[in-house]
Amino acid sequence: MENEMLMLLKTRRSVRKYQARAVEEEKLDAILEAGTYAPTGMNRQTPVIVAVRAAEDREAVRALNVQARGGAGDPYYGAPVVLLVLADASQSNTWVEDGACVLTIMMNACHALGVASCWIHGEREMFRLPEGKALLRKWGLPETLEGVGSLAVGYGDGPAPAAKPRKDGYIVKV
Repeated sequence: MENEMLMLLKTRRSVRKYQARAVEEEKLDAILEAGTYAPTGMNRQTPVIVAVRAAEDREAVRALNVQARGGAGDPYYGAPVVLLVLADASQSNTWVEDGACVLTIMMNACHALGVASCWIHGEREMFRLPEGKALLRKWGLPETLEGVGSLAVGYGDGPAPAAKPRKDGYIVKV
């Protein structure tokens, strides 16, 4: 069985090289709005989405991710937008799952709009650091927020990678 949604899910890929070209405001707004419709435990809507576009903040987030995870370079692959998903763990015991649903919905919304994305990790560690708490304060957000994950978002520089075969035993019907 095939339909537009199933094809969208089958053709989305993580992109790890981006053009400097900005994502149009209308598309970014649609992606962000899609994330707000992700399912959340008991509809508590615990996640907060931060769209990082300003060069200074984007650099601060890049440096913070490198500091938290080690390594060097740009863990966001040069994407012009970083979408951070944060949540207050004290508000729900499903805050991680809630945030993961938001990230997944936004990745698929990106693909539907012709925008590339890649899920990036390290935000939990980042926003536990004093520098992460300082960024939250700068953005007017509570320091109780925990990082769930983020998306590098922009226009891919080159073709999207091909799908890898699905593993044997992925599905078990009982």
